[in-house]
Amino acid sequence: MTITIYHNPACGTSRNTLAMIRQSGEEPEVIEYLKTPPSRERLAELIVAMGISPRALLRQKGTPYAELELDASRWSDGELIDFMMAHPILINRPIVETPLGTKLCRPSEAVLDILPNADIGPFTKEDGEVVIDSDGRRVR
Repeated sequence: MTITIYHNPACGTSRNTLAMIRQSGEEPEVIEYLKTPPSRERLAELIVAMGISPRALLRQKGTPYAELELDASRWSDGELIDFMMAHPILINRPIVETPLGTKLCRPSEAVLDILPNADIGPFTKEDGEVVIDSDGRRVR
């Protein structure tokens, strides 16, 4: 089985998502997308697979989003993808692909919906938030 995560190691949400995947017993293909961005075609495929619009994939915090006025409705989907290609930091993360689907995993526990083995046992995020308690129940 292949699981792929488009990952930013500087992002806590991305690190938590990767930890949940590993705790499920899988070692994913980790693509540090800021170092190795997906091709334009691949990015478009991921957007379609997630069932979201390019606008829904745009990251605002810590990016040139405001400077580029990407909140303006004048930008087409293709133009928004072009911006993400020119500035990969605009691609929100983490994106995870599994045999069960492709998802933008924000919050990180969204990955549980597409993990083949989502029974990962107790899990607490880096910040101390409990996702799965010691009885195996999802807290949120």
